[in-house]
Amino acid sequence: MPERETVLMATRGGYIKRVNPDEYRAQHRGGKGIAGFATKEEDVVSALLFANTHDDVLFFTNRGKVYQLKMYDIPEEKRTARGKSIMNFVALAADERVTSVLAVPKAAKGKPSALVMLTKNGIIKKVDSAQFADVRRSGIIAISLKKDDVLGWARLAPAQSDIIIVSREGQAIRFRESDVRSMGRGAAGVTAMRLRKHDEVVGVDVIVQQERNAEMLVVTERGMGKKTALTQYRVQRRGGTGIKTAKRTQKTGALVAAHVVSPENEELITVSRKGQIIRTPIADIPSLGRQTQGVRVMNLAEGDAVASLSCL
Repeated sequence: MPERETVLMATRGGYIKRVNPDEYRAQHRGGKGIAGFATKEEDVVSALLFANTHDDVLFFTNRGKVYQLKMYDIPEEKRTARGKSIMNFVALAADERVTSVLAVPKAAKGKPSALVMLTKNGIIKKVDSAQFADVRRSGIIAISLKKDDVLGWARLAPAQSDIIIVSREGQAIRFRESDVRSMGRGAAGVTAMRLRKHDEVVGVDVIVQQERNAEMLVVTERGMGKKTALTQYRVQRRGGTGIKTAKRTQKTGALVAAHVVSPENEELITVSRKGQIIRTPIADIPSLGRQTQGVRVMNLAEGDAVASLSCL
């Protein structure tokens, strides 16, 4: 299998596939996009990942477990194909679904690094990534969860980096990676962000100190998006309520995703719940203040909404 860039897509209903990135042509912001996944009516796209065919891929689930595959073990298909059931590759339980997908490059294997996990209720946990170097097919426990919580995100966090978290209601908090101590796989984690009633986490990313001119990109469920300079997010202690990162209105809907982007990131891939995909130059998205609502990134059909996004 040759080493090349590939796209991994997964749905909440448990289908996965690999796609050649060239199948998604770039468009200007505000377009409707093209069909990217033949989903069932009740299914939605939940994850989009760009990686190398020889990367290890870790699949984290709502129940706090992790499974592992080689990227090349996932069949490559056309962009409109539904894909294969993930049950063909890993032994998920009946009530278990993948909530986060993380690629571990070959160059990173064997090097000391931390992996941080975050739940929808704002609980964070840091683990030495070496604890996930060899995951059996039946999976292993990654985090212990409370009954009303689910594991939602996993990210690699280098030493001396910052972590930034964004909530559905438009709050954000930034704190040092060192504020979270390393724990064993069976630990439950600590509070990263204190959420108000009816709020929940929608995105987390890692800020590497060497990245200059990096910005926070946020997108709402109704296709509005913007970038904001990271200098507008002061470093706080973990466990606070954070500061405003976007103005939520009836026009924008709730926030659904957030990513840190640097000048090296060139394109934004936005996926809707009904499987539409638009590939937009990040330079087309304006840089605005924290208190603004953004501009139209994706023009959605009635009844559709943004499901996930990824940056190239």
